[in-house]
Amino acid sequence: MIKFDVLTLFPDMFSAVLGDSIIGRAQEKGLLELNLINIRDFSKNKHRKTDDYPFSGGGGMLMTPQPVYDAYMSVAGNKENKPHTIYLSPQGKTFNQKRARELSKMEEIVLLCGHYEGIDQRVIDMIVDEEISMGDFVLTGGEIPAMAVIDAVSRMIPGVLANEKSYGDESHYDGLLEYPQYTQPREFMGRKIPEILISGHHKNIEKWKREQSLAVTKKKRPDLLEAADLSEEDRRFLAEFDK
Repeated sequence: MIKFDVLTLFPDMFSAVLGDSIIGRAQEKGLLELNLINIRDFSKNKHRKTDDYPFSGGGGMLMTPQPVYDAYMSVAGNKENKPHTIYLSPQGKTFNQKRARELSKMEEIVLLCGHYEGIDQRVIDMIVDEEISMGDFVLTGGEIPAMAVIDAVSRMIPGVLANEKSYGDESHYDGLLEYPQYTQPREFMGRKIPEILISGHHKNIEKWKREQSLAVTKKKRPDLLEAADLSEEDRRFLAEFDK
C-alpha cells in the first residue's frame, strides 16, 4: 500500500479526477490512500489568505511559507521518519516511467502543489526532497501534475491493474514505445489487421511486437533508443530498418 498526502489549495480537483475508474477502485481495495490537505485551512489570516506580493517585485503573487509549512507539519510532524516530499515545479526534473516505478516502492509520498507565481523559497528549502516537472512548460498550479504522478505511480502497485502485464507492455516501461494494437473488426474501411496477429504463432507474434516497438520508437522518439537495453537482434533489425 502507498499513501499520498497532497498539499493543495484545490482539494476538490483530486476527488473529481481520481475518485473513479482504476485509481478509485484501488482506494476502495485499500491498495492506496489519498489524503487531501487544504493549505488554506492552515492560514492564520482572518480571510484565509495564503499569498502575498514577492519582495523581488514583478507581477503575480507568491504563496506564503506559514500555511504551507503548517499544512506539511499536520502530516509529517508526528512521524519518526520524514515522508518523501515532492514539489511539483517547472524547475524540477522531468517525470518519467522510471521515476514512477521508483516512487511506487515508497510507503508515503507528500505532494506539494504550488499556485500563483510559486512558493516562498524558504519553505521549499525546509521540507522538499525533490522537485518534479511534467515538461518544459508552465501550468497555473501543481494540481494537474500531482494527479499525473499519482496516476502513473499507482499503476505500478501490485493489484491496482487487473493484469500487471498491462503496464509491462506499455510505452516507456522498457525504454521503448509500445507496438501498434488492434481490436475487432478484423477489417475496417478496407484496412485489415496484420495477419500475424491471427496466426496463432505466439513466438512470431512476440517477435513482431518487439520489432514494431523498435520501429515506432525509431520513427517517433529515436532519442529513446540511446538509453534502451537493446539486444544484438534488436540492433540488426534497426540497421535493416534504416536502409
